[in-house]
Amino acid sequence: MNTPNKGFWNFGGLFFFYFIIWAIVLGFLPLWLEEVAELNASETGIVFSSMSLIALCYQPFFGFISDKLKFKKNLFWVVVVLLMFMGPFFNFLYVPLLKSNIFIGAIIGSAYLSAVFYGGVGVVESYIERVSRNNCFEYGRVRLFGSIAGATASLIGGIMYVKDPNSIFWFASGASVFLAILLFTAKVEDKSTEKDLKINEPKSEINKKAIISIFKLKNFWFLSFLIIGTASIYDVFDQQFPNYYVQFFSSKEEGTDIFSKLVSLQVGIEAILMIFAPTIVNKIGAKKGLLLFGLLTFIRIFGSAVATEPILLSILRLIAAFEMPLLLVSIFKYITGVFDLRFSATIYLLAFNFAKQSAIAIFSSVAGNLYSHIGFQNTYFILSAIALLITVISYFTLTDDKNSSIKIRTPLRPISK
Repeated sequence: MNTPNKGFWNFGGLFFFYFIIWAIVLGFLPLWLEEVAELNASETGIVFSSMSLIALCYQPFFGFISDKLKFKKNLFWVVVVLLMFMGPFFNFLYVPLLKSNIFIGAIIGSAYLSAVFYGGVGVVESYIERVSRNNCFEYGRVRLFGSIAGATASLIGGIMYVKDPNSIFWFASGASVFLAILLFTAKVEDKSTEKDLKINEPKSEINKKAIISIFKLKNFWFLSFLIIGTASIYDVFDQQFPNYYVQFFSSKEEGTDIFSKLVSLQVGIEAILMIFAPTIVNKIGAKKGLLLFGLLTFIRIFGSAVATEPILLSILRLIAAFEMPLLLVSIFKYITGVFDLRFSATIYLLAFNFAKQSAIAIFSSVAGNLYSHIGFQNTYFILSAIALLITVISYFTLTDDKNSSIKIRTPLRPISK
């Protein structure tokens, strides 16, 4: 890989401004819905459920379009332009919609928010990953700007929200202007002229039939299975972990304050480790990177179940700083090392985003019921067992990208084991 160049910093900036918008808006959206929109817990649940469901509808189409466009910025521009309307949408339209009819408001709001966030994030990540291969810089290193954005959001978001809850949405609109400037100035030349394909390999057009063919690949389902059993469990575990964590302190306020500082430390470590994650994954291989992520997820959840002191629980929490860089780097390297490069965005959005969010929608409800009936610790034992079992199974089912002697993909078919 070359030394970081202008393109590296340009796309790093795109990651920074996109994820600072993501972190600030989604981080404070639950509070805003309760305090400003005056929704109760049930109505807030309707909003978030509709966001998840609509996002699932977007992702297959976004993946297909992203692969068709390759290095064209059209879909990325759609996301950026929509982000510019964040301030006006929340300040003038969303509250009246929610108050007039919660279901109509939830659907319209979710159609907008899912397009720019839960669906849009796949567009942003897959596009920049494709560019990183073309422009010869490591995706993992440019992705660290997203982690820096998360840390920045935690510092300034609370201040803005306390002064004026609606200011976070105007901030999002303002930040999207910088996104637009960076996207406009980003230069990409398509250097992919068959260098990754066999000269005598027949070309296949990216169309509906070709996309459907992806579902016939066993390795696609094996990858989705791993994501469902590890990345989904990771997110479900984190959803209510703060409620478990504060129980180890004399007061909820003390626990909340320490947890906030712990998360800031985690995000900082995560940003540093994003620099080294590509080197680690290149050395051990993407498959082992994904399996290591699954193992660390098991350790963190199981350890949290048996921990009796807040210090140990805090140390276990910091493992997340190692997990996320491994996952983000390994998933793209696995997809681009095993599947046809032309379908990388589609496979990412389906095998990763779509599979994960579908599983989260199911597991979240199941975990919530288990917390109520058998407690956090026993639920954690179950979640950790699922993560470990699926990680072990995936050891035998996933393609070993590191040791395979076949480096050239054929259309719609993963490389041989």
